[in-house]
Amino acid sequence: MNFSSAAKAYSKVGIETAVGSADPLGLVVMLYDGAILAVNKALAGLRDRNMRLKGESVSKAIQIIEEGLRASLDRKAGGNIALQLDSLYEYMCQRLLLASVANDAAPMNEVARLLADLRESWWSLASRPAGGTQAAPQRVTARA
Repeated sequence: MNFSSAAKAYSKVGIETAVGSADPLGLVVMLYDGAILAVNKALAGLRDRNMRLKGESVSKAIQIIEEGLRASLDRKAGGNIALQLDSLYEYMCQRLLLASVANDAAPMNEVARLLADLRESWWSLASRPAGGTQAAPQRVTARA
């Protein structure tokens, strides 16, 4: 038995189960978790001079921010907050792109902090009891 394949399959089922059972706030927290993980992997790639890992991870972080967080904003219902988040997400993607081109950890660290701060706010909202029937999302460490 290939334990690596089994572990990946188990992980995939766990993620799919979590996504399938999460409420909208929980899904946003998961997107933040994924973006933070990708930025941390990019930082590790930069530190270890693994440019492939850095590049793939920056691309993944940008994709999560653009296609997940930014695309899910309801600019009409969200009003000014949604517009501010949209601008912040755009800024984060620009910073990550420039950081990747310049091989500079500082902008990546900045984006990781911004994501962690936003994640904590969303986690606080998601962890409020919803009629006592919904479990709060698991709290995870945002930084590696």
